[in-house]
This record gives sequence, C-alpha cells and structure tokens, in this order.
Amino acid sequence: MSDILRGNNMALTTNREILNEARKRGYAVGAFNFNNMEFLQAIVEAGEEERSPAILAVSEGAVKYAGLPTIVALARSIAGSSKIPFSLHLDHGKDMALIEKCVEHGFTSIMLDGSEHPFDENVSLTKEAVKIAKSKGVSVEGELGRLAGIEDLVSVEERNATLTDPDEARRFVDLTGIDSLAVSVGTSHGAYKFKGEAVLALERIREIKAKVSVPLVLHGASGVMDEFVTKAMSFGATLGKPKGVPDESIKMAIKEGVSKINIDTDLRLAFLAGLRETLSTKPAEFDPRKILAPGKSLVKQVVKFKMRLFGSSGAA
Repeated sequence: MSDILRGNNMALTTNREILNEARKRGYAVGAFNFNNMEFLQAIVEAGEEERSPAILAVSEGAVKYAGLPTIVALARSIAGSSKIPFSLHLDHGKDMALIEKCVEHGFTSIMLDGSEHPFDENVSLTKEAVKIAKSKGVSVEGELGRLAGIEDLVSVEERNATLTDPDEARRFVDLTGIDSLAVSVGTSHGAYKFKGEAVLALERIREIKAKVSVPLVLHGASGVMDEFVTKAMSFGATLGKPKGVPDESIKMAIKEGVSKINIDTDLRLAFLAGLRETLSTKPAEFDPRKILAPGKSLVKQVVKFKMRLFGSSGAA
C-alpha cells in the first residue's frame, strides 16, 4: 500500500514518509499533540504558513477524551486535503486493542511503547504492533530505554542506566521491523523535567544513529518557554518552577541525528496563558470562540517557532 492513505478523497501521509525525508535532509519534524479542534487548527495552520510537514499526535487519553471517530474525522477534514504532508499518529500506545482500532479507523502511524518492559517482552509487543499496522500500510514507532532527565550531579552509572544502549537499539530495530525509534538520551516528560540544568547525552544519539537505519525520535523535548509560564502565572496559574530542554540542546540533538521531536507541554502552557488572560481581562465575554481564540493563537505561535527551530520550515 502507498504511504498515502486515502479516505473520503482526503489524504494523510505516514511518519515513515515524513521522517525518512527528514533524516535524509538533516532536519527534524515536530510531533504536536492535540486534544481538540483548536489545537489541531493551530498546528495545521502553522504547517501551511511555514510550509512545514508535521505529525498530528494523539495520546490514548486524547482518544478517550474526544473519541476515536471524532479524532479521525477532525484530522481528515482539517489536514487531509492539505498539500503539506501531515500524518495522524498514536503517541505512546500501550493498549493493543486500541492500536488495532486506530489502524482500522484511519491513523497513518502508531507508536507501541513497551519501554517499561524487559527487552524481550518489548520486542514481542512491538512485533505484534508492526504486524497489525503494516498490513494496512501504517508506520510504527517503537521505544527503547527509560525516559528520565539527566541531572548535573547524577553519577555516570545512574546516567547510563537510563540511556538507550546503541547495540540493543540495533538489535531492537532488526528484530521488530519498526520505522522509527524513540530513544532515551536525557529528556523527560512534563513541565518539570529537571531540577538543575538540562543535560542531553548527545554522544549517545550519535552512537545510536551509527548503529540503526531508521529515524530517531526525541520524546519529552518541550522547552517550557518562559514567556508563557510568566504570562500564565501573572493571570493566576500555579506552576512552580517548570524547566524544559534549551533550544540549543535541541539544535545539537538534531545535528547528531534526531529526526522527530515530540512537543506537548509547550502547547498546553501557551494555551493556558491565552485562556487565563482572556478570562481575567474580559470577564463579560461568554462566546466560547472568543474565549478560546487567543489560546489557539499562542499555540500556533509556538508551533511555528518549533518548526523554524527544527529546520522543517520550507521543507514541504
């Protein structure tokens, strides 16, 4: 089956096609999570304006929140007719039954996250997902390693225990037949990634790239942008001291071989900032479109910034 999957005269491509091109040309593509229409519109509009491919990422929680048919219908109607390459991707899939449903309903890429399991069990689960997905031309991402931030004072032994092993990565890719590999190189999920300064194992990215033939994926890579944290807190948000991955570290990770970068927290913080400002400064407003629009606008601003940072602007 072609890497373009068609439904209702609308097309979405696969991560395989998007990421192989990125790997070949030396840029990275953002996988941007969405839960609702506003986030999806912001991502697609940003891609159109930046002429950048993008991965429309959906968590299992988002599927539960919005419903599988609704997610697919939104993606096809908003992104499917675009000339810009977009894919619809299940992020951190762990429920095999849901993976099957996503494949059947029109997702063009899925991730099987078996990273919490021992190597052999991870291989077995991932192979099962590959078998399900490949029959429909859907691409598959696997994950190897424990995602945990590397702090300034962590010992070498502790540090290495969290990182993806290059030789295991090669075996994992060969045994499973995945199209891309999420690796652990020092990033962490959420807004509170690090106590100290972020430290990415750039040499480990280089070593893994030299061993495997598929694009590499960086999860937990939001920068936790100060301007949106500050704005949200100025309008009443309680966020503490969140920390993310510096832009310079992201650039270096791409240079060493990362082709896909997942962004979720940065979008949430931007939307939160816009929403809180609107509710605080316009207490008489009750039109939900006008309440949500500023948040959507800031999400779009973040996506465009990330596309430029990743080098994917102008690549489509």
